[in-house]
Amino acid sequence: MSWDFNTVALVGAGALGLYYGGRLAQAGEDIRFLLRRDFEAIGRNGLRVESVHGDFHLPRVAGWRSTRDIGPVDLVIVAWKTTANAELANVLPPLLHAETQVLTLQNGLGNCEELAAIVGPNRVLGGLCFVCINRLAPGQVRHSAGGRVSLGEWQVDGRGRSAVLARRFKAAGIPSESVANLALSQWEKLVWNVPFNGLAVAEGGVTTDVLLASADTQAEVRALMAEVIAAARALGLPLADDLIESNIRRTLPMGPYRPSSLIDFLDGQEVEVGPIWEEPLRRGQQAGVAMPRLERLLGRIRARLAERS
Repeated sequence: MSWDFNTVALVGAGALGLYYGGRLAQAGEDIRFLLRRDFEAIGRNGLRVESVHGDFHLPRVAGWRSTRDIGPVDLVIVAWKTTANAELANVLPPLLHAETQVLTLQNGLGNCEELAAIVGPNRVLGGLCFVCINRLAPGQVRHSAGGRVSLGEWQVDGRGRSAVLARRFKAAGIPSESVANLALSQWEKLVWNVPFNGLAVAEGGVTTDVLLASADTQAEVRALMAEVIAAARALGLPLADDLIESNIRRTLPMGPYRPSSLIDFLDGQEVEVGPIWEEPLRRGQQAGVAMPRLERLLGRIRARLAERS
């Protein structure tokens, strides 16, 4: 038995959701956006994307204010910040029919488990987005680098769901791969997210180029990466030896890039502390790995957030 999809609901129309949803819509996929703060702007002006892979404008976007109005679809893509996950139990059910699958493109650990508790484990897929992207204004997104998506199944069942997603994403101009081990890819992304998102906030609000320009903070970046890799390996996930250097190399050309947690911090929004730092620390320590640098970083992040409030 195989699986495929025709209709898609996009939940979370921030920078990530608008970019990937826009790419899919541009390619002719039937994408139905759940829009809130951007509803009126996109209704008037459509969706505009400035991209290193080519700008595009969608003058008409299928947008709704409520998932009850969207109705059941074949695929739900959850692209909002994990800080909104308390709403999933109300938002998802109207989108489901018997075969609906749910793909999370969210950061960190624990999101698949949250989805499984609501929709059932056999419906859950995960995607890791390696992309530099920012929301400029309502209905306007800038994509400055990257874009690759790794797609996997939380519970592999032989229907080839992640391979279907990768094929359709590629057809929409999104570099994509189907991965056999979703957990491995989740921890691979944490190797970047833990230090760069974390130190950008802990240092009081600095961009990635500033972190790498200082010998002390670059050393801390590398040490945090090493702790994440050690934790993943203790959990049976063989992360590659060259991940530290490859992540440093790909970050240097980004210039003054603002990671997503830094943007949330500076904008006074809630930061995704749980899935990016707390949960990896908990799982690593549970596996017997001492993670003193991550523990200290988490304390510094909490202190910064307390100062802000």
